[in-house]
Amino acid sequence: MTGPNLSPPPWFVSEQPHPLILASASPRRAELLNQVGIRFLQAPVEVDETWPKDLLPGEAVRSLARRKASVAATRHPGAVILAADTAVFLDSQPLGKPADATEAYEMLRRLSGRKHEVITGITIVDTISHLEISDSVLTEVWMREANDYEIAVYAKSSEPLDKAGAYGIQGMAAGFVTKICGCYSNVVGLPVSRVVAMLQLIVARRKE
Repeated sequence: MTGPNLSPPPWFVSEQPHPLILASASPRRAELLNQVGIRFLQAPVEVDETWPKDLLPGEAVRSLARRKASVAATRHPGAVILAADTAVFLDSQPLGKPADATEAYEMLRRLSGRKHEVITGITIVDTISHLEISDSVLTEVWMREANDYEIAVYAKSSEPLDKAGAYGIQGMAAGFVTKICGCYSNVVGLPVSRVVAMLQLIVARRKE
């Protein structure tokens, strides 16, 4: 069966900006990009991740993503840089990655039976066209009221320790989540549809 003669979207080999550098060590972000066929090289950077003061949540995560993208751009001239930062907010206060199981338990106890927000800041920098695009995506997440035993067992697993808010919606913590409003992959760590749209802008600029 043959279809219409359409130009391939940017994540196909013939159109995707290359090389694309994922400036993150997150295996979840890498899995999401692989899921939709985006080719990339994973090259994490270390930056000062001190939470920006006096900024709204969306502005703060965009600021952190820009920090990462800026460092990566100096290391990979000629590449397109993708950087991101994800934070969980409860009552407008950020919840970072727990230091240990005790802190994970405390975070999850606070989230239990509540709605919270997951916001990811994204920055894409094309070091050739010098186009920089930054955005943030917000997803609302509701959790059921979980008992202390459930929370303690999950907190003692290895899953919460490298995740903002101390949970992974794609893992065992799915048993806590009752509803989301917004992009699911954003909660995992990268709003893929928004990233693809941003890459399309990079492609368009390179063709000008």
